[in-house]
Amino acid sequence: MKNNFIETQSHKWPQKTARPLSWAVYALMLSTFAFGMAEFIIIGLLPNVAHDLNVSISSAGFLVTGYALGIVIGAPLLTVVTGKLSPKSVLLLLLALFTLGNVLAAIAPNYLTLLLARIIAAFANGAFFGIGTVVATEMVAPDKRASAFATMFTGLTLANIIGVPLGTFLGQQVGWHSPFWVIVALSLLAFMSITFLIPRTQHTSTSGLGQEFRILGRKQVLLALLMTTFGFGGVFTIFTYITPFLERITGFSPTAVSLILVLFGVASTLGTIIGGKAADWKLMCSLLVSLVLLALIEALFTITGHNMITAVVTIFLFGIAAFAIIPMLQVRIVDRAKGATALAAAFNAAAFNLGNAGGAFLGGIIAASPQLGLNAITWVGAIVTVVGILITLWSMLLDRH
Repeated sequence: MKNNFIETQSHKWPQKTARPLSWAVYALMLSTFAFGMAEFIIIGLLPNVAHDLNVSISSAGFLVTGYALGIVIGAPLLTVVTGKLSPKSVLLLLLALFTLGNVLAAIAPNYLTLLLARIIAAFANGAFFGIGTVVATEMVAPDKRASAFATMFTGLTLANIIGVPLGTFLGQQVGWHSPFWVIVALSLLAFMSITFLIPRTQHTSTSGLGQEFRILGRKQVLLALLMTTFGFGGVFTIFTYITPFLERITGFSPTAVSLILVLFGVASTLGTIIGGKAADWKLMCSLLVSLVLLALIEALFTITGHNMITAVVTIFLFGIAAFAIIPMLQVRIVDRAKGATALAAAFNAAAFNLGNAGGAFLGGIIAASPQLGLNAITWVGAIVTVVGILITLWSMLLDRH
């Protein structure tokens, strides 16, 4: 089977005016908003879900792990399976699968149903980002590709600023099922937007599946994926349990936590912008510095998390540092995976979420431990990030030889 989303030259996008193409990219941005809200909404509602479904906080944390593992499996699998379809058809199929998963979550009567629903929705997530990235950058002129990429991914950061905090507040006031209905509505709107705004393309494939998968044999590609897994794994060791941490350790009310999540969303947007500019400047040096700063902030959170003022400041810095590394890691994998762009993007999405799943799982064990508890998740997260730093140093050393 051949994958049709690999080479820029393989697509024959209709020559249209700039305005329709711009709106098409905004349709993708709306989709990433829905995906981002679905992925992160459960974090703000962790105590509510745990109480309502009569499970522990650590068990509820597996809802984050399950979603991440769904992306790990679904991203490369669906990218390959849908390789003979047009990009537009694939995007619509993935959105349909995503909507189905969120409908199931919105009516889930128990923990296992909710976990299954999260996995179904997650299957579509990584593949959508991989294929959507290629579509967004190929619908515009070469000098507008960076802007198209940034516009699409703005939906993810806006989800953290607007969608997750408002969804958390709605879930706390009305019930945790309600935000999933909002996500369903957003998904349907995104489906209609893509239907009408993204052109159907005619294209030919330029590389075979075996050739594409050979990128996994490149040492620097594997190291880039490991950098993503461990570099971002430390973030989710902490962030998965940030709501109970802020409520139980710092002493914030649930309403205050919702506002703090808005602040985190603003910080994540700033971090994405800063990280993008830094990646254009000096990629690997910027990535190394960012990871070191991230590890230091995570470690300091063990101390600053006990005071409301210093906790808020740390959360803001944490958001900037955590999301600054995302564009850097994305650029690194694309640079090292020439000839298999979409598949590399899918594998990197899987690597991000393998880190998310591992971090959430590790954080759950730490949070449930009588000897360690919630306060220990911060310095444990820092240790995971340090592993990412060591892998980055190894990769930089190989670059010099």
